[in-house]
Amino acid sequence: MIGLASFKVLPLLGLSEKNISSISNLFLILIVLTWVSTYFFRVISGKMTFMEQRKRYRKEYEKVLEGNLQDKFNSLSVEEQKKLLQELEDK
Repeated sequence: MIGLASFKVLPLLGLSEKNISSISNLFLILIVLTWVSTYFFRVISGKMTFMEQRKRYRKEYEKVLEGNLQDKFNSLSVEEQKKLLQELEDK
């Protein structure tokens, strides 16, 4: 879009076709380099879409798992809870 706009607007400034072509190519190259650099930044920082979805899923999964374990622990008698805690401390 920018390249096409520059092809239409730059002749009005009196630039030659060679200069217009060079400027349009420069716009294209800058856009591609910007996109590639943001892609690499997202890869390095772990901000890729799949990575974000996986982190959210894992967080929710751990929350549910922790809640289930807490419910099971609370359903045990006090003696069973103490015995289980003692076993965990011994390990």
